[in-house]
Amino acid sequence: MPQAAGAGDPHARSAVRRVLDFLYDAAGYLAAFCVFAIFAVMIGQTVLRELGLRSGGSDDLVAWCCAASAFLAMAHTFRRGDFVRVLLLLEHLGPRARRAAELASLAAAACFCGYLAFWTSRFVYESWLFHDMSNGLIAIPLWIPQSSFVAGAALLFVAVLEELVRVAVGLTPSYVAAAEERHRRGDYSEDI
Repeated sequence: MPQAAGAGDPHARSAVRRVLDFLYDAAGYLAAFCVFAIFAVMIGQTVLRELGLRSGGSDDLVAWCCAASAFLAMAHTFRRGDFVRVLLLLEHLGPRARRAAELASLAAAACFCGYLAFWTSRFVYESWLFHDMSNGLIAIPLWIPQSSFVAGAALLFVAVLEELVRVAVGLTPSYVAAAEERHRRGDYSEDI
């Protein structure tokens, strides 16, 4: 029986891996840009206020960028091992029990992230369907800034599913490998 295209091909998996890493990194950079945009808007607002000029709509921009930066950074942060993990129990388990606990945790996280991705998508779709407009000084369709929620939630769901599959096939989770790499370099800043 012929295999599906790329089913056993390591190059196909590496291509998928590269695409996913690109998406996670792009979302991380976009989140960082949103944080910088918050800084720029707030500094601009302060300068305009000192010059006696009005700066309408800056609160809207800051709120949208704040939410976008939080959601867009989730998958990138998760894959890099920068989410808070409570290892108190895991450190005292043997390899088989630890893998089982990791699988259970990732399965539960996948369910929660899938739920989040579904409902954020539905929420934004309804905003688009009902032509909801923002009620601040900048009047735009709400689905535009809300789309960052969908993108961030969907990317986190994919990242958690990917890690679930990695652990299920016996590989080390990316977030564990990233933490171990930091420890090899003598960097324990994330553990404090």
